[in-house]
Amino acid sequence: MGTTVLEEVVRNYRGQPEKLIAALLALQRHYGYLPEPALRVISQELRVPLSKIYGVATFYAQFRLQPRGKHTVCVCLGTACHVRGSEQIFHQLRRELGIEAGETTTDGRFTLEVVSCVGACSMAPIMMIDEDLHGRLDADKALALLTQYRD
Repeated sequence: MGTTVLEEVVRNYRGQPEKLIAALLALQRHYGYLPEPALRVISQELRVPLSKIYGVATFYAQFRLQPRGKHTVCVCLGTACHVRGSEQIFHQLRRELGIEAGETTTDGRFTLEVVSCVGACSMAPIMMIDEDLHGRLDADKALALLTQYRD
């Protein structure tokens, strides 16, 4: 039987508290987030207090403590997008998905996020679904795009 990712991380980083971030990145690459039971094992094996692990995981934005949806819907609320109606797009998506920013739908299909700027202001308002950038949107176009990701 093969080695689990958690066993491999433990083997690679056991007793090396200075390698905490590398261990957390390896776990998140596999699970998509940092499951609490795995963090308890890492705490013991790397000899790092669980409180410190949570401090690191909540300090760095790339770490997630909750599972993410299959698709991440990200709405830009920066100045150019806001002026062109991104807030209405965001509110329509919230209603449609039944979640708030930072939450995931109960079926695990979508996670909704907001950002301050995507860096494509000339295409405002902007929404990203996964790595796909969609611009010059309104609420109806945003909802239509969402249906393409409902696999």
